[in-house]
Amino acid sequence: MRRVTVPLDPPYDVVVGSGTFDQLGATLDDRCRVALVSQADVATQYAPAARTALAREGRAVERFEISDGEEAKTLPTVETLCRGFTRWGLRRGDAVVALGGGVVGDTAGFAAAVYHRGVALVQAPTSLLAMVDAAIGGKTAVNLPEGKNLVGAFHQPRAVVADVDTLASLPEEQYRSGLGEVAKYALLPEGTAVAALLATRTDAVLARDPETLTDLVAQCAAIKAAVVGADPEERTGVRAKLNYGHTLAHAIETTGQSAIPHGDAVAIGLVFAVNLARTLERVDDATVASTRALLDALGLPVTVPEDRRRDELLVVMGRDKKARGNLTFVLPGPDGVELVDDPPPALLERALGAVGVRG
Repeated sequence: MRRVTVPLDPPYDVVVGSGTFDQLGATLDDRCRVALVSQADVATQYAPAARTALAREGRAVERFEISDGEEAKTLPTVETLCRGFTRWGLRRGDAVVALGGGVVGDTAGFAAAVYHRGVALVQAPTSLLAMVDAAIGGKTAVNLPEGKNLVGAFHQPRAVVADVDTLASLPEEQYRSGLGEVAKYALLPEGTAVAALLATRTDAVLARDPETLTDLVAQCAAIKAAVVGADPEERTGVRAKLNYGHTLAHAIETTGQSAIPHGDAVAIGLVFAVNLARTLERVDDATVASTRALLDALGLPVTVPEDRRRDELLVVMGRDKKARGNLTFVLPGPDGVELVDDPPPALLERALGAVGVRG
């Protein structure tokens, strides 16, 4: 088992390992009631173990389910959860436990943030993407038709309990999606250890070896914990580096008719971002090549689906939460990963062309 501390006030731990759901009961006060929020398939597999751990010391535990997919990340879902909490009798001193992937963590986390103006939250991620990214750092949100994560709040959890045993049953598409976020960490200046692990233990990562995954998740969590500790509410710009690859990724997810997993979209966004950085002479050809090689090794996509239209992508990117001008991107460069505003249109077009988007 590995333990990573997120250095906030108060601090909290990310606990990573095999069988760590046994630790859930230790994360909350003995007498609090617990609303366990999950989705049907995840709950069938993992809610019994989570409930057993949470019910220690005589805690009352009630399960609440939301529907599957990004379609569940809406304000009506949050309302349904909060009304369910009320009918059950959840009080201000009680807690919400989010058992599932990023959709559950974001939605249940936002419900916890607004119910009674904030109740305790524990994240129990069951997907690789949630373990390395979404569950850590207190970002909670739901989507609007106009874009992803546009309504939300910062609400730090009491703890994050990541049981890597859950990754064995994760569908291949979802596991690959998580590798998109892992690749992002590997490509950050702080990510040399992650990059080395991916390079030397690629087969073990793809085979979902529990020991390797414990190391991988803990290393990614340590990077995120340090960044969150330095900029917990994105006020200084430091935390924006965690959005590397995400500006185009969110636009890909929001537009088009075909669904695409978040991590797949991030992988495409990373290729776009490094090519845009190259056109701006912030990085060299070797950086572009190494980015592509990493994503290829992990089996991640590198081109935008054909049903995404250039004009729609640009509109959605302009609505991005970090936008300071018409368009703002997180790009690598000689001083690390930084925010860059409004690149010249001709260079933007070249970078879009590199991921298959045409005018």
